[in-house]
Amino acid sequence: MRLGLIVLIVGYGLSQFYRAFLAVFSGVLSSDIGVTPESLSTALGTWFVIFALMQIPVGEALDRIGPRITTSVLLGVAAGGGAIVFSFASAPWHVNLAMALIGIGCSPVLMASYFIFARVFPPAMFATLAGATLGFGSLGNIASSAPTAWAVEVIGWRETMLIVGVLTFVVAIVLFFTIKDPEKVETAHRGSLLDLLKMPVLWPIFVMVAVNYIPAAGIRGLWSGPYAASVLGADTATIGNITLVMGLAMIAGNFAYGPMDRLFGTRKWVIWGGNLIGMFGLIGLALFPASGIVAATVMLAIVGFFGASFPMIVAHARGFFPPHLTGRGVTLVNLFSIGSVGLSQFATRPLFESFQASTSSPAEAYSLLFWCFAGLIGFGLVIYLFAKDRTD
Repeated sequence: MRLGLIVLIVGYGLSQFYRAFLAVFSGVLSSDIGVTPESLSTALGTWFVIFALMQIPVGEALDRIGPRITTSVLLGVAAGGGAIVFSFASAPWHVNLAMALIGIGCSPVLMASYFIFARVFPPAMFATLAGATLGFGSLGNIASSAPTAWAVEVIGWRETMLIVGVLTFVVAIVLFFTIKDPEKVETAHRGSLLDLLKMPVLWPIFVMVAVNYIPAAGIRGLWSGPYAASVLGADTATIGNITLVMGLAMIAGNFAYGPMDRLFGTRKWVIWGGNLIGMFGLIGLALFPASGIVAATVMLAIVGFFGASFPMIVAHARGFFPPHLTGRGVTLVNLFSIGSVGLSQFATRPLFESFQASTSSPAEAYSLLFWCFAGLIGFGLVIYLFAKDRTD
């Protein structure tokens, strides 16, 4: 099981890579096959929406089939196959198709590890293990920044994606032989997602998780590159460095949040306070969008670090799940998180275009965009005040 968990973390690293690499590929995809920023926004949104919708069958499969077959088959066939489709893309719609397949393939990886943590390890360890998995797995986010930019320049974007696709398939095969399924929970009442949705105690948590990841994921995966280029005057290498710093901050945040519930004796207020600071980072970007590369990078790092509270939010919700609904519970939380991010990818592009049309400079347009992100976090913080704390 220990080796299997390590390989699962590697698989999650690939998932992190796939959700963030388009920011680095934007230039070469535009020049080679005519992919526009609007097309990239649609492709990334497709990944998130498909990934989110897959959480429903994945949760069912984790509870009834187990993580071994669920994860290895989807990751190898869909994600590995999608990456290979991407490497042969000759039109924008090929990119959309590839990202949809990759979204299907990546959908069970993190939740499989969370399912194992919830079923095998002591409840008090869940947040720490979940945060560590996100932290180590987020090295894939790092790989999608400066290292990927280097690979694209040296060997080309098609060759880079072909290598990643083969690596994904190999990881899936290793997962099949190393993951062990936890014992199934026998119960007369099989249960469903409706049982979870009928629990009022979970709804403030669902609202918080729905808005928590939107700014960090949207900015890191899509907006950081265009913002740095048009407002800060950054070149490709500098953009890679800025996204690298933000990615490192997100990794550090995952590790930092992990033990905070045991340190402070609360999950709710750790989550609330951290996201409040992250909102201040967004407000800083909104007030001073053209303050320079160093200042902007620092504020982006704040957004990434304090926006990394997802594992703690899952731990908060997990304290209310019935044991036989653990798989469906963790994937339902992930559905609210990733689904909202996917929808935001579709919404922010036309919203930003309207800002561009009504303002006199790119800096003003990005300022309004950052205000929108800050407003979402503020809304979530207000609703989350009504959440019930739970620390196991």
